[in-house]
Amino acid sequence: MKKRLLIIIMVLVCLSGCAHVISKDILKKVNTEITFAELRKAPQAYQGKVVLLGGVIVKTVNKKDGTLLEVYQTEINRDGRPIHLDVSGGRFLAHYKGFLDSEIYCRGRQVTIAGIVKGEQIMRLGELNYYYPYLIIKDIYLWTKEQPFKYEPYPWGLWDPWWWHPWYPWYDPYWCYYH
Repeated sequence: MKKRLLIIIMVLVCLSGCAHVISKDILKKVNTEITFAELRKAPQAYQGKVVLLGGVIVKTVNKKDGTLLEVYQTEINRDGRPIHLDVSGGRFLAHYKGFLDSEIYCRGRQVTIAGIVKGEQIMRLGELNYYYPYLIIKDIYLWTKEQPFKYEPYPWGLWDPWWWHPWYPWYDPYWCYYH
């Protein structure tokens, strides 16, 4: 009996790590057949549909009626996290009916957005007029910043036969913790 309970708990813990970041109610409404390329070509054709997009924030503008995010779109994985950050199908605008702090939702942060397509908006992007698909945000998830892994100053310590000399500070295996 205890083994079954342990197995059930382990399975539940493992499955909870695979949960999507957008709420289940909104995910049920998302039209997964709409690609970003199709949406960018004809946003008016998908007006009123709920789409799921991910990307990286380019700009955040706080207005009287909410916050406007300009996001460059990237592919998302099955959990909703933006991937392949150097490849984009273009940009989109997402309006949140509320306040999002521009210091937190700042340039370079990754987001996953489920929103209702409201059409398109034309804005200046450099010297050209850019046609942005325009969404009203139903749910948004801001991903945590990934910290680069810090390596020790000399990873081999005593185990590297080419550098083992008593006058090197690395002869002490705890040297990296003191400096």
